[in-house]
Amino acid sequence: MTWAEFYLICFFVGFFLSLLSVLGTFHLHLGIIHFHVGHVHMGHAGGGHGTPYLNFGTTVAFLAWFGGTGYLLTEHSALWFVAALLVSVAIGLAGAVLVFVIIRQFAEQDRTLDPEDYRMEGVLGRLSSPIRAGGTGELIFSQEGTRRSAPARSDDGTAIPNDTEVVVTRYEQGIAYVRRWDELSGTEEGSAGKESSKQA
Repeated sequence: MTWAEFYLICFFVGFFLSLLSVLGTFHLHLGIIHFHVGHVHMGHAGGGHGTPYLNFGTTVAFLAWFGGTGYLLTEHSALWFVAALLVSVAIGLAGAVLVFVIIRQFAEQDRTLDPEDYRMEGVLGRLSSPIRAGGTGELIFSQEGTRRSAPARSDDGTAIPNDTEVVVTRYEQGIAYVRRWDELSGTEEGSAGKESSKQA
């Protein structure tokens, strides 16, 4: 086997495995090494943030870039084979690092959702449309860094005007039941005042 053939095989193996992984149809188990497209696992060499340096994506990227560069340098340049090999390894590593950075970015964003982060009770927001007595308005609030809206009703059935700051007291069947923030804060302050009077 010539160097050109070796590089070409590396390129085609890396390219086609990359293509299969992108299509999401590749699932291969080889002994203790586990390739799995989607969450991409291979080996246990750590890379920080839970992403291993040596994984399926970085391995096939290295093979494709290494093989393609080596083939081109062997066939279309006057470089000595050792120099071509070193350049190919460097380019392959650059490709692997690039893929590693991309995988790590996706891994950081792909975290388990905590239901408590989306709990509606206690959410502070503002009405974007008024709530008539016994009717429904619209609540605008921020959750997990995203601006959201939800249909809202008054918790005690009274009317609440537009642009009022409210707190969600309960959330049922997709509707937020709210109370005015100033009422709740006044109640809390009043309760605190009564407690201090009793203690005095």
